[in-house]
Amino acid sequence: MSSNPSQSKDRDHYREERLPRYTSYPTAPQFTTAVCAATHGDWLSSIETAAIASLYLHVPFCRSMCWYCGCHTTVAQRDAPISDYLTVLRREIELVSEKLVRPLSVRHVHFGGGTPTIIAPEEFGDLIGLLGKRFRIAADAEIAVEIDPRRLTGDMIAALGKAGVNRASLGVQSFDPKVQKAINRVQSVEQTAIATAGLRAAGVDGVNFDLIYGLPHQTVQSCVETVEQCIDLRPDRFAVFGYAHIPTFKKHQRKIDEAALPDGAARHDQAEAIAQTLVTAGYQRIGLDHFARPDDSLVRAQTAGLLHRNFQGYTTDPSDILIGFGASAISRLAQGFVQNEVVLGRYGESVLNGQLPAAKGYRMTADDRLRAELIERLMCDFMVDVDQICARHQIEPETVMLTAPRLQSLVSDGIVTVEGNVVRVAPNSRILVRTVASAFDAHLNHSGRTYSQAV
Repeated sequence: MSSNPSQSKDRDHYREERLPRYTSYPTAPQFTTAVCAATHGDWLSSIETAAIASLYLHVPFCRSMCWYCGCHTTVAQRDAPISDYLTVLRREIELVSEKLVRPLSVRHVHFGGGTPTIIAPEEFGDLIGLLGKRFRIAADAEIAVEIDPRRLTGDMIAALGKAGVNRASLGVQSFDPKVQKAINRVQSVEQTAIATAGLRAAGVDGVNFDLIYGLPHQTVQSCVETVEQCIDLRPDRFAVFGYAHIPTFKKHQRKIDEAALPDGAARHDQAEAIAQTLVTAGYQRIGLDHFARPDDSLVRAQTAGLLHRNFQGYTTDPSDILIGFGASAISRLAQGFVQNEVVLGRYGESVLNGQLPAAKGYRMTADDRLRAELIERLMCDFMVDVDQICARHQIEPETVMLTAPRLQSLVSDGIVTVEGNVVRVAPNSRILVRTVASAFDAHLNHSGRTYSQAV
């Protein structure tokens, strides 16, 4: 960090900003009811038969609520609501596939939540079987599942292996007992180790760990200790996210003591300490918040300039078609985005009435497509050649640069350099890449109420 006091002050301001994570562009606050079920149906019907798609299935149930959680999920102590939901989910898969001209080829499938492994093992197998009947799942497709190690049973591990799951993302967050108590998620290293070993024995070779910084009572020391304990288990990848405290939108976050939350400077120090510990251990930094072993496909994609970003974060998945199933799931199609009903009752009612459960979405413009590519390249490569991308979109680069006045202040503060129309994030400012991306966001509401801190 620069020793210039004014520059340091400016950087503090940037760290405190609330900005999108830019896993999509435009972001969800821009979605409206102008995109509805009929729109979704038309867009699905227009997908070219040679297209390759990715699938996302949302399972919005957990056995207990983690107070930091920002996901669409609900607590289910009984299995009946989950089974009922799966009946609806299967019907939605059928409705969507009936809109397609022919079964789509699929190379990536992701189960998110909530806790997807809350599903009974036999029901998970049935769900995978249905996907295989309605879509052409490639033999080498990546099938990924998000997992809570505290709830993972031996039977479920076996079912995951039998179903061909080959990547698992285990939620860790923090091993500090004080932090765990403050976020209502008590999870031991031993539970995590048992889950990791069991998955690998079942053939789930790709294991990712998810960590969070910025949690109540978290310190640089506790962050580093958690990372060191995780490294001993040798996961293939890490995803390291900053806690997004938005109690206005997630009421359970009100149970977190705001006085115990670290400030922007402390969050920055925690993020950098985690990154340094992982890099020292041999992991390579991928974009803003992912880390992977040197032989990982994410590293190869980054080296080749082929890294992408979607709702799950950084990915090797190049498909521009993502079909989301389940309550609140978002689909990305050639024309734009569609989000399903968030409320379980409304979602179920639509599907059981034979209707696609689309609630809202966004129809992209030519300008949106241009800016989406600019932002994705910045988020993935920490640089963007505006001339090159504008040429592909047949738009004059001066038009883009003149509508990004914030770039000048970012240059003045040493956060970016601009040579010609090539924008590069300074090496010591990469943690502020979301700030740089926001300079190209034509929709950004600077009130920031719906976004997390930039760091």
